[in-house]
Amino acid sequence: MGKYKRLALLAFVLAAFTLALSKAASWQLGFDFRLPEPVVLDAEPAPAPVAKKRRGRRAEPPEPRVVMGKLEAHLVSSRQLTSTHAASLVELKDGRLRAFWFTGSREGAADVTINSAIYDPTANTWWREHEVAGRKSTQLGLHRYIAKVGNPVAVRAANGELWLFYVTVSLGGWAGSSITLMTSNDEGESWSAPRRLVTSPFINISTLVKGAPFFYADGTMGLPVYHEFISKFSEILRLDHSGKVIDKQRLAAGGQGTLQPVVLVRSEKDALVLNRYSGKDADKRVVVMTTDDGGRHWAAPHKNSMRNPDAALTALALEDGRLLAVLNDQQHGRESLSLQLSEDGGASWHELHRLEEMNVLRDMEMSEGVCLDVTEKLLRSSDPLLLKADAQTLAPYVESARPKVVGGGNCHFEFSYPYMIQTHNGDIHLAYTWNRTFIKHVRIDALWLKNRLAAKGGQ
Repeated sequence: MGKYKRLALLAFVLAAFTLALSKAASWQLGFDFRLPEPVVLDAEPAPAPVAKKRRGRRAEPPEPRVVMGKLEAHLVSSRQLTSTHAASLVELKDGRLRAFWFTGSREGAADVTINSAIYDPTANTWWREHEVAGRKSTQLGLHRYIAKVGNPVAVRAANGELWLFYVTVSLGGWAGSSITLMTSNDEGESWSAPRRLVTSPFINISTLVKGAPFFYADGTMGLPVYHEFISKFSEILRLDHSGKVIDKQRLAAGGQGTLQPVVLVRSEKDALVLNRYSGKDADKRVVVMTTDDGGRHWAAPHKNSMRNPDAALTALALEDGRLLAVLNDQQHGRESLSLQLSEDGGASWHELHRLEEMNVLRDMEMSEGVCLDVTEKLLRSSDPLLLKADAQTLAPYVESARPKVVGGGNCHFEFSYPYMIQTHNGDIHLAYTWNRTFIKHVRIDALWLKNRLAAKGGQ
Protein backbone atom coordinates (compact mmCIF):
# COMPACT_ATOMS: atom_id res chain seq x y z
CA MET A 1 0.00 0.00 0.00
CA GLY A 2 1.39 3.42 -0.97
CA LYS A 3 2.26 6.14 1.49
CA TYR A 4 -0.64 8.42 0.53
CA LYS A 5 -3.16 5.59 0.65
CA ARG A 6 -1.98 4.68 4.16
CA LEU A 7 -2.33 8.31 5.25
CA ALA A 8 -5.80 8.50 3.74
CA LEU A 9 -6.82 5.29 5.50
CA LEU A 10 -5.41 6.56 8.80
CA ALA A 11 -7.31 9.84 8.42
CA PHE A 12 -10.52 7.91 7.75
CA VAL A 13 -10.01 5.68 10.80
CA LEU A 14 -9.29 8.68 13.02
CA ALA A 15 -12.39 10.48 11.76
CA ALA A 16 -14.54 7.38 12.33
CA PHE A 17 -13.06 6.98 15.83
CA THR A 18 -13.80 10.63 16.63
CA LEU A 19 -17.37 10.21 15.43
CA ALA A 20 -17.75 7.04 17.48
CA LEU A 21 -16.47 8.80 20.60
CA SER A 22 -18.92 11.63 19.99
CA LYS A 23 -21.83 9.21 19.75
CA ALA A 24 -20.66 7.27 22.77
CA ALA A 25 -20.53 10.48 24.80
CA SER A 26 -24.10 11.22 23.77
CA TRP A 27 -25.26 7.98 25.37
CA GLN A 28 -24.55 9.56 28.76
CA LEU A 29 -26.70 12.60 28.07
CA GLY A 30 -29.93 13.01 29.96
CA PHE A 31 -33.03 13.41 27.84
CA ASP A 32 -36.56 14.67 28.53
CA PHE A 33 -37.59 18.24 27.76
CA ARG A 34 -37.73 21.45 29.76
CA LEU A 35 -41.09 23.16 29.49
CA PRO A 36 -41.23 26.92 28.81
CA GLU A 37 -41.87 29.24 31.72
CA PRO A 38 -45.59 29.68 32.39
CA VAL A 39 -47.47 32.56 30.82
CA VAL A 40 -48.48 35.35 33.22
CA LEU A 41 -51.52 37.11 31.84
CA ASP A 42 -51.82 40.85 32.42
CA ALA A 43 -54.22 41.34 35.31
CA GLU A 44 -56.07 44.50 34.27
CA PRO A 45 -59.78 43.86 34.83
CA ALA A 46 -62.14 46.20 33.06
CA PRO A 47 -63.97 48.67 35.32
CA ALA A 48 -67.39 47.44 36.36
CA PRO A 49 -70.16 49.13 34.39
CA VAL A 50 -72.40 51.46 36.38
CA ALA A 51 -76.09 50.63 36.48
CA LYS A 52 -78.31 53.16 34.73
CA LYS A 53 -81.02 54.81 36.79
CA ARG A 54 -84.17 56.43 35.54
CA ARG A 55 -86.43 58.65 37.63
CA GLY A 56 -89.26 56.67 39.15
CA ARG A 57 -87.96 53.33 37.92
CA ARG A 58 -85.76 50.60 39.26
CA ALA A 59 -82.16 50.57 38.12
CA GLU A 60 -81.69 48.71 34.85
CA PRO A 61 -79.02 46.00 34.70
CA PRO A 62 -75.75 47.22 33.22
CA GLU A 63 -75.00 46.44 29.60
CA PRO A 64 -72.23 43.86 29.27
CA ARG A 65 -68.83 45.24 28.26
CA VAL A 66 -67.37 43.25 25.39
CA VAL A 67 -63.60 43.43 25.02
CA MET A 68 -62.40 41.74 21.84
CA GLY A 69 -58.64 42.11 22.15
CA LYS A 70 -56.25 43.23 19.44
CA LEU A 71 -54.61 41.84 16.34
CA GLU A 72 -52.44 44.58 14.86
CA ALA A 73 -49.61 44.85 12.38
CA HIS A 74 -46.45 46.92 11.91
CA LEU A 75 -43.56 47.00 9.50
CA VAL A 76 -40.37 46.06 11.35
CA SER A 77 -37.66 46.89 8.83
CA SER A 78 -37.10 50.48 7.81
CA ARG A 79 -34.58 50.23 4.94
CA GLN A 80 -36.06 50.84 1.50
CA LEU A 81 -35.13 49.65 -1.98
CA THR A 82 -33.59 46.48 -0.61
CA SER A 83 -34.33 42.75 -0.44
CA THR A 84 -35.33 41.56 3.04
CA HIS A 85 -35.98 38.06 4.36
CA ALA A 86 -35.99 35.46 7.17
CA ALA A 87 -36.87 37.17 10.45
CA SER A 88 -36.75 35.78 13.98
CA LEU A 89 -37.87 37.21 17.33
CA VAL A 90 -36.75 37.03 20.96
CA GLU A 91 -38.23 38.61 24.10
CA LEU A 92 -35.96 40.91 26.10
CA LYS A 93 -35.84 40.93 29.88
CA ASP A 94 -37.83 44.15 30.13
CA GLY A 95 -40.68 42.86 27.95
CA ARG A 96 -39.56 44.46 24.68
CA LEU A 97 -38.88 42.38 21.57
CA ARG A 98 -35.81 42.20 19.40
CA ALA A 99 -36.09 41.08 15.77
CA PHE A 100 -33.33 39.87 13.43
CA TRP A 101 -33.37 39.35 9.65
CA PHE A 102 -31.06 39.61 6.66
CA THR A 103 -31.13 42.37 4.06
CA GLY A 104 -29.17 43.45 0.99
CA SER A 105 -29.38 44.00 -2.75
CA ARG A 106 -30.56 40.39 -3.18
CA GLU A 107 -30.48 37.10 -1.28
CA GLY A 108 -26.94 35.71 -1.25
CA ALA A 109 -25.29 38.96 -2.35
CA ALA A 110 -21.98 40.07 -0.81
CA ASP A 111 -23.62 43.18 0.67
CA VAL A 112 -26.19 41.25 2.73
CA THR A 113 -26.11 42.00 6.46
CA ILE A 114 -27.87 40.67 9.56
CA ASN A 115 -29.95 43.55 10.92
CA SER A 116 -31.93 44.06 14.12
CA ALA A 117 -34.58 46.33 15.61
CA ILE A 118 -36.41 46.62 18.95
CA TYR A 119 -40.17 46.73 19.50
CA ASP A 120 -41.47 48.72 22.45
CA PRO A 121 -44.92 47.34 23.37
CA THR A 122 -45.69 50.35 25.60
CA ALA A 123 -45.20 52.81 22.74
CA ASN A 124 -46.42 50.19 20.25
CA THR A 125 -43.64 51.02 17.83
CA TRP A 126 -40.45 49.62 16.31
CA TRP A 127 -37.15 51.46 16.64
CA ARG A 128 -34.98 52.03 13.60
CA GLU A 129 -32.96 49.00 12.47
CA HIS A 130 -29.19 48.65 12.72
CA GLU A 131 -26.58 46.20 11.45
CA VAL A 132 -25.48 43.37 13.76
CA ALA A 133 -23.22 41.31 11.49
CA GLY A 134 -22.19 41.08 7.87
CA ARG A 135 -19.90 39.24 5.54
CA LYS A 136 -16.83 41.32 6.37
CA SER A 137 -17.23 41.35 10.16
CA THR A 138 -17.93 37.60 10.18
CA GLN A 139 -14.92 36.96 7.97
CA LEU A 140 -12.72 38.97 10.33
CA GLY A 141 -14.00 37.10 13.39
CA LEU A 142 -13.79 33.60 11.90
CA HIS A 143 -10.47 34.17 10.07
CA ARG A 144 -11.89 32.52 6.96
CA TYR A 145 -13.41 33.74 3.71
CA ILE A 146 -17.17 34.36 3.89
CA ALA A 147 -19.17 34.79 0.70
CA LYS A 148 -22.63 35.40 2.19
CA VAL A 149 -24.74 35.31 5.35
CA GLY A 150 -28.39 34.58 6.12
CA ASN A 151 -31.13 33.04 8.31
CA PRO A 152 -30.58 34.58 11.78
CA VAL A 153 -32.23 32.81 14.75
CA ALA A 154 -32.09 34.28 18.27
CA VAL A 155 -32.71 32.64 21.65
CA ARG A 156 -32.19 33.35 25.34
CA ALA A 157 -29.67 30.83 26.62
CA ALA A 158 -29.85 29.09 29.99
CA ASN A 159 -27.30 31.54 31.44
CA GLY A 160 -29.45 34.56 30.50
CA GLU A 161 -27.39 35.66 27.50
CA LEU A 162 -28.82 36.23 24.04
CA TRP A 163 -27.44 33.82 21.47
CA LEU A 164 -27.67 34.58 17.77
CA PHE A 165 -27.19 31.79 15.24
CA TYR A 166 -26.87 32.62 11.55
CA VAL A 167 -25.87 30.87 8.35
CA THR A 168 -22.54 31.57 6.64
CA VAL A 169 -21.27 30.30 3.28
CA SER A 170 -17.66 30.27 2.17
CA LEU A 171 -18.02 28.48 -1.16
CA GLY A 172 -20.99 27.59 -3.34
CA GLY A 173 -24.67 27.97 -2.52
CA TRP A 174 -26.65 27.42 0.67
CA ALA A 175 -25.80 23.71 0.55
CA GLY A 176 -22.21 24.69 1.41
CA SER A 177 -23.16 26.61 4.53
CA SER A 178 -22.29 26.28 8.20
CA ILE A 179 -23.71 27.88 11.36
CA THR A 180 -22.07 30.79 13.17
CA LEU A 181 -22.84 31.81 16.76
CA MET A 182 -22.51 35.17 18.52
CA THR A 183 -23.50 35.92 22.13
CA SER A 184 -24.57 39.07 23.97
CA ASN A 185 -24.78 39.84 27.69
CA ASP A 186 -26.42 43.26 27.22
CA GLU A 187 -29.63 42.31 25.39
CA GLY A 188 -28.12 42.64 21.93
CA GLU A 189 -26.51 46.05 22.27
CA SER A 190 -23.09 44.45 21.65
CA TRP A 191 -21.96 41.00 20.54
CA SER A 192 -19.05 38.63 21.03
CA ALA A 193 -16.75 37.66 18.19
CA PRO A 194 -18.44 35.10 15.93
CA ARG A 195 -17.48 31.43 16.14
CA ARG A 196 -18.35 28.54 13.88
CA LEU A 197 -20.28 25.53 15.17
CA VAL A 198 -18.59 22.22 14.40
CA THR A 199 -21.40 19.95 13.25
CA SER A 200 -19.41 17.36 11.29
CA PRO A 201 -15.99 15.72 11.81
CA PHE A 202 -15.30 16.00 8.09
CA ILE A 203 -15.59 19.23 6.07
CA ASN A 204 -18.24 20.78 8.35
CA ILE A 205 -20.61 22.10 5.69
CA SER A 206 -24.29 22.00 4.80
CA THR A 207 -25.89 22.71 8.15
CA LEU A 208 -28.48 25.49 8.17
CA VAL A 209 -30.77 26.91 10.84
CA LYS A 210 -34.31 28.36 10.71
CA GLY A 211 -36.46 27.01 13.59
CA ALA A 212 -36.58 28.19 17.20
CA PRO A 213 -34.31 26.40 19.72
CA PHE A 214 -35.67 24.51 22.75
CA PHE A 215 -34.21 23.05 25.95
CA TYR A 216 -33.68 19.63 27.46
CA ALA A 217 -34.23 18.91 31.15
CA ASP A 218 -30.51 19.13 31.92
CA GLY A 219 -30.30 22.67 30.52
CA THR A 220 -28.63 21.76 27.23
CA MET A 221 -30.11 23.36 24.12
CA GLY A 222 -31.73 21.67 21.16
CA LEU A 223 -31.15 23.51 17.89
CA PRO A 224 -33.35 22.37 14.96
CA VAL A 225 -31.23 22.38 11.78
CA TYR A 226 -31.29 20.87 8.29
CA HIS A 227 -28.90 19.48 5.69
CA GLU A 228 -29.05 20.29 1.96
CA PHE A 229 -25.85 18.92 0.37
CA ILE A 230 -26.65 16.03 -2.06
CA SER A 231 -29.61 14.97 0.11
CA LYS A 232 -32.05 16.97 2.26
CA PHE A 233 -33.02 16.02 5.81
CA SER A 234 -33.81 17.53 9.21
CA GLU A 235 -31.61 17.18 12.28
CA ILE A 236 -31.33 18.36 15.89
CA LEU A 237 -28.03 19.63 17.27
CA ARG A 238 -27.52 19.46 21.02
CA LEU A 239 -25.42 22.27 22.50
CA ASP A 240 -23.85 22.51 25.93
CA HIS A 241 -23.90 25.65 28.09
CA SER A 242 -20.99 27.14 26.13
CA GLY A 243 -22.59 26.55 22.73
CA LYS A 244 -20.45 23.55 21.77
CA VAL A 245 -22.13 20.78 19.75
CA ILE A 246 -22.19 17.62 21.89
CA ASP A 247 -24.67 15.47 19.96
CA LYS A 248 -26.57 15.33 16.68
CA GLN A 249 -29.76 13.44 15.80
CA ARG A 250 -30.99 12.88 12.27
CA LEU A 251 -34.78 13.08 12.19
CA ALA A 252 -35.34 11.66 8.72
CA ALA A 253 -33.52 9.75 6.03
CA GLY A 254 -32.22 11.48 2.94
CA GLY A 255 -34.65 11.66 0.06
CA GLN A 256 -37.70 12.35 2.23
CA GLY A 257 -37.49 16.09 1.59
CA THR A 258 -37.60 17.33 5.18
CA LEU A 259 -36.27 20.84 5.80
CA GLN A 260 -36.43 23.60 8.43
CA PRO A 261 -37.85 21.58 11.37
CA VAL A 262 -39.94 23.29 14.06
CA VAL A 263 -39.95 21.47 17.42
CA LEU A 264 -43.05 21.75 19.64
CA VAL A 265 -42.45 20.55 23.21
CA ARG A 266 -45.78 19.38 24.63
CA SER A 267 -44.60 17.76 27.88
CA GLU A 268 -41.43 16.44 29.48
CA LYS A 269 -41.72 13.34 27.30
CA ASP A 270 -43.71 14.38 24.24
CA ALA A 271 -42.71 16.58 21.33
CA LEU A 272 -43.86 17.10 17.76
CA VAL A 273 -41.73 18.25 14.82
CA LEU A 274 -43.27 20.00 11.80
CA ASN A 275 -41.08 20.10 8.67
CA ARG A 276 -41.13 21.99 5.42
CA TYR A 277 -41.59 19.49 2.60
CA SER A 278 -39.09 19.72 -0.27
CA GLY A 279 -39.56 16.32 -1.87
CA LYS A 280 -40.69 15.37 -5.35
CA ASP A 281 -44.10 14.01 -4.37
CA ALA A 282 -46.92 16.03 -5.94
CA ASP A 283 -48.87 15.84 -2.67
CA LYS A 284 -47.08 18.67 -0.89
CA ARG A 285 -47.89 18.64 2.82
CA VAL A 286 -46.16 19.26 6.13
CA VAL A 287 -44.02 16.32 7.29
CA VAL A 288 -44.32 15.29 10.95
CA MET A 289 -42.22 13.33 13.46
CA THR A 290 -43.06 12.63 17.12
CA THR A 291 -41.34 11.38 20.27
CA ASP A 292 -42.85 10.06 23.50
CA ASP A 293 -39.60 9.29 25.34
CA GLY A 294 -38.14 12.76 25.80
CA GLY A 295 -36.34 12.89 22.47
CA ARG A 296 -34.34 9.66 22.72
CA HIS A 297 -36.12 8.24 19.68
CA TRP A 298 -38.29 9.77 16.95
CA ALA A 299 -41.06 8.05 15.00
CA ALA A 300 -40.80 7.70 11.23
CA PRO A 301 -41.85 10.86 9.36
CA HIS A 302 -45.30 11.09 7.80
CA LYS A 303 -47.38 13.82 6.16
CA ASN A 304 -50.19 15.56 7.99
CA SER A 305 -53.21 17.46 6.66
CA MET A 306 -51.57 20.89 6.22
CA ARG A 307 -50.55 21.87 2.71
CA ASN A 308 -46.98 23.06 2.18
CA PRO A 309 -45.64 24.60 -1.07
CA ASP A 310 -41.97 23.91 -0.20
CA ALA A 311 -42.00 26.88 2.18
CA ALA A 312 -40.99 27.53 5.78
CA LEU A 313 -43.54 27.42 8.59
CA THR A 314 -43.65 28.26 12.29
CA ALA A 315 -45.58 26.87 15.25
CA LEU A 316 -45.81 26.89 19.03
CA ALA A 317 -47.47 24.89 21.80
CA LEU A 318 -49.87 26.68 24.15
CA GLU A 319 -50.06 25.88 27.85
CA ASP A 320 -53.46 24.23 27.50
CA GLY A 321 -52.10 21.73 24.96
CA ARG A 322 -53.45 23.36 21.83
CA LEU A 323 -51.06 24.11 18.99
CA LEU A 324 -50.76 27.12 16.70
CA ALA A 325 -49.05 27.17 13.32
CA VAL A 326 -48.54 29.78 10.60
CA LEU A 327 -47.82 28.69 7.05
CA ASN A 328 -48.69 29.10 3.38
CA ASP A 329 -51.73 26.82 3.33
CA GLN A 330 -51.47 25.97 -0.37
CA GLN A 331 -49.54 23.48 -2.49
CA HIS A 332 -48.05 26.05 -4.86
CA GLY A 333 -46.97 29.64 -4.32
CA ARG A 334 -46.71 31.84 -1.24
CA GLU A 335 -49.48 34.37 -1.83
CA SER A 336 -51.46 33.58 1.32
CA LEU A 337 -50.58 33.14 4.98
CA SER A 338 -52.77 31.29 7.46
CA LEU A 339 -52.90 31.02 11.28
CA GLN A 340 -53.91 27.42 12.03
CA LEU A 341 -55.10 25.70 15.22
CA SER A 342 -54.89 22.08 16.38
CA GLU A 343 -56.86 20.91 19.39
CA ASP A 344 -55.88 17.24 19.19
CA GLY A 345 -52.11 17.34 19.48
CA GLY A 346 -51.47 18.00 15.80
CA ALA A 347 -53.60 15.20 14.34
CA SER A 348 -55.89 17.71 12.60
CA TRP A 349 -55.74 21.45 11.89
CA HIS A 350 -58.19 24.17 10.92
CA GLU A 351 -57.83 27.85 10.13
CA LEU A 352 -58.13 30.31 13.00
CA HIS A 353 -57.44 33.47 10.97
CA ARG A 354 -56.30 34.37 7.46
CA LEU A 355 -53.36 36.75 7.84
CA GLU A 356 -52.71 37.48 4.16
CA GLU A 357 -54.63 36.53 1.01
CA MET A 358 -53.57 37.40 -2.53
CA ASN A 359 -54.22 34.05 -4.23
CA VAL A 360 -57.19 35.50 -6.07
CA LEU A 361 -54.83 37.68 -8.15
CA ARG A 362 -52.48 34.91 -9.25
CA ASP A 363 -53.90 34.30 -12.71
CA MET A 364 -55.54 37.67 -13.29
CA GLU A 365 -54.29 39.98 -16.01
CA MET A 366 -53.47 43.26 -14.33
CA SER A 367 -51.71 46.42 -15.42
CA GLU A 368 -48.70 47.65 -13.49
CA GLY A 369 -50.64 50.63 -12.25
CA VAL A 370 -53.47 48.50 -10.83
CA CYS A 371 -50.92 46.14 -9.25
CA LEU A 372 -49.20 49.06 -7.52
CA ASP A 373 -52.57 50.36 -6.33
CA VAL A 374 -53.18 46.99 -4.67
CA THR A 375 -49.67 47.15 -3.18
CA GLU A 376 -50.40 50.60 -1.76
CA LYS A 377 -53.54 49.32 -0.04
CA LEU A 378 -51.59 46.39 1.44
CA LEU A 379 -48.94 48.76 2.75
CA ARG A 380 -51.52 51.01 4.39
CA SER A 381 -53.07 48.02 6.16
CA SER A 382 -49.64 46.80 7.31
CA ASP A 383 -48.67 49.71 9.56
CA PRO A 384 -50.65 52.38 11.45
CA LEU A 385 -48.09 55.00 10.39
CA LEU A 386 -48.93 54.36 6.74
CA LEU A 387 -52.69 54.04 7.14
CA LYS A 388 -53.34 57.75 6.61
CA ALA A 389 -49.98 58.76 5.17
CA ASP A 390 -49.97 61.18 2.25
CA ALA A 391 -48.89 60.07 -1.21
CA GLN A 392 -45.43 61.57 -0.86
CA THR A 393 -44.74 59.60 2.34
CA LEU A 394 -46.06 56.34 0.92
CA ALA A 395 -44.34 56.59 -2.47
CA PRO A 396 -40.90 55.26 -1.37
CA TYR A 397 -42.56 52.19 0.18
CA VAL A 398 -44.45 51.42 -3.01
CA GLU A 399 -41.30 51.96 -5.07
CA SER A 400 -39.41 49.57 -2.79
CA ALA A 401 -42.01 46.86 -3.43
CA ARG A 402 -42.24 47.47 -7.18
CA PRO A 403 -39.39 45.12 -8.31
CA LYS A 404 -40.94 42.19 -6.43
CA VAL A 405 -44.64 42.65 -7.08
CA VAL A 406 -44.43 43.52 -10.78
CA GLY A 407 -41.29 41.58 -11.67
CA GLY A 408 -41.69 39.26 -14.64
CA GLY A 409 -44.69 41.10 -16.00
CA ASN A 410 -47.25 39.70 -13.54
CA CYS A 411 -48.60 40.99 -10.25
CA HIS A 412 -46.97 38.68 -7.74
CA PHE A 413 -47.15 38.68 -3.94
CA GLU A 414 -45.20 36.68 -1.38
CA PHE A 415 -45.70 36.28 2.37
CA SER A 416 -43.18 33.80 3.69
CA TYR A 417 -40.75 32.53 6.34
CA PRO A 418 -42.95 33.16 9.40
CA TYR A 419 -41.47 33.02 12.92
CA MET A 420 -43.72 33.04 16.00
CA ILE A 421 -43.17 33.34 19.76
CA GLN A 422 -45.35 33.77 22.84
CA THR A 423 -44.15 36.31 25.39
CA HIS A 424 -44.52 35.99 29.15
CA ASN A 425 -47.72 38.07 29.22
CA GLY A 426 -49.45 35.64 26.86
CA ASP A 427 -49.27 37.74 23.69
CA ILE A 428 -48.36 36.06 20.41
CA HIS A 429 -45.87 37.82 18.15
CA LEU A 430 -45.34 36.87 14.53
CA ALA A 431 -42.76 38.17 12.05
CA TYR A 432 -42.59 37.26 8.37
CA THR A 433 -41.26 38.37 5.00
CA TRP A 434 -43.57 40.80 3.22
CA ASN A 435 -42.94 40.57 -0.55
CA ARG A 436 -39.17 40.23 0.04
CA THR A 437 -39.24 43.98 0.69
CA PHE A 438 -40.05 44.45 4.38
CA ILE A 439 -40.39 42.40 7.55
CA LYS A 440 -43.93 42.53 8.92
CA HIS A 441 -44.88 42.04 12.57
CA VAL A 442 -48.31 40.92 13.78
CA ARG A 443 -49.12 41.22 17.48
CA ILE A 444 -51.96 39.03 18.75
CA ASP A 445 -52.79 39.88 22.32
CA ALA A 446 -53.83 37.20 24.80
CA LEU A 447 -57.44 38.43 24.94
CA TRP A 448 -57.89 38.27 21.16
CA LEU A 449 -56.52 34.74 21.17
CA LYS A 450 -58.75 33.68 24.06
CA ASN A 451 -61.88 35.06 22.39
CA ARG A 452 -60.96 33.57 19.03
CA LEU A 453 -60.37 30.15 20.54
CA ALA A 454 -63.68 30.33 22.36
CA ALA A 455 -65.48 31.35 19.15
CA LYS A 456 -63.96 28.31 17.41
CA GLY A 457 -65.51 25.98 19.92
CA GLY A 458 -62.74 25.97 22.49
CA GLN A 459 -63.15 26.99 26.09
